[in-house]
Amino acid sequence: MQQAGHIFVTTAPRLGPILATELEELGYKPLSISSKGVALRGSFSDCLKLNLHLRTAYRVLWQFAEIEAKNAQELYDQACGLPWEEHLPASGYLRIDSFVSNPTIRDNRFANLRLKDAVVDRLRAVCGQRPDTGPGRHGACLFLHWAEKKAILYFDTTGESLSRRGYRLTSTPAPMQEALAAAVLRSTAWQPQQPLLNPMCGSGTIAIEAALMATRTAPGLLRDNFAFMHLHAFDRMYWNRLKMAAKAKVIRPRLTIEASDIDPQAVQAAKSNARTAGVSSLIRFKTMDFRQTKPPPPPGCIILNPEYGERLGDKEALKPVYRAIGDFFKQRCQGYTGYVFTGNRELAGHIGLRTKRKLEFYNGKIDCRLLEYELYAGRKEPEEN
Repeated sequence: MQQAGHIFVTTAPRLGPILATELEELGYKPLSISSKGVALRGSFSDCLKLNLHLRTAYRVLWQFAEIEAKNAQELYDQACGLPWEEHLPASGYLRIDSFVSNPTIRDNRFANLRLKDAVVDRLRAVCGQRPDTGPGRHGACLFLHWAEKKAILYFDTTGESLSRRGYRLTSTPAPMQEALAAAVLRSTAWQPQQPLLNPMCGSGTIAIEAALMATRTAPGLLRDNFAFMHLHAFDRMYWNRLKMAAKAKVIRPRLTIEASDIDPQAVQAAKSNARTAGVSSLIRFKTMDFRQTKPPPPPGCIILNPEYGERLGDKEALKPVYRAIGDFFKQRCQGYTGYVFTGNRELAGHIGLRTKRKLEFYNGKIDCRLLEYELYAGRKEPEEN
């Protein structure tokens, strides 16, 4: 598995181009870019590097084989002929996920079952034993992409999503995922030498991701288990060298990152998560209403992620909050670049400021926008028509 092969790195919808830029910064050349991922070529060793360093990705899939199968029986027969024993421990644990678009398959779980049968039958025939299987991601993981007759079999080298760094042990309702927070930060004008303010911080994900980025801390350093560790090709000494090299690049710059929330429990959760991530000394947490924020001298960035008003009746109650955000930007944040991440464009209209940019994201299944406001000093912002 050390020779160059096909790698597909997945991410959340609409983050593909941001992920592609991140891959280029790491020295990789994307072959194709879609909304949900990026294809490239690389070795199994590259998969380890990508799992260690990528911030906006979900999974790193290493292509093992491509077969033709018109139905589940052909999938089983073709997969049975593959040398799984060269890569998977017969005494280990295995999970299988899939994307299936085949007219003979009504339920992906049936395709997963037939592929699982093929793998364990092959290992039992060759090795005399078979791995346990189930829904957990603590062992080896396979991914099946089956469209019409074409079935591509991948080793999912990640396991638990890369967006789950391991520091968010305490959460708040509807937290922003780590990969999304990193993508949002990469889409802003923030530079680590500038102040970053994050009122309405919730469980602190944006502030923590900013600190990790500013200190050049590889996000994979926060985890102790990846699916690639359960494949025969895994070289622990090489992995330890990768981690040592990543740790050597960590810096401790002087940062001004402030995060606040009106909910004391949210602030406590954010503090706890920052401690777990190792960046608590770099973020100043406060319990207060966002309108009490006193921005340091500009330039800088301020990012708010207000509630979206998804439940009936919430929207009306949130209109004054969004109007207050506009007033706060105008009155207290001159010279800053302001950002509002929201899943409710109607409420966003009540901010009352003209946007410089509107960037499209998804937060889960919610269609969201990152709205950018250039907050000029010395004059009132023109209202948006």
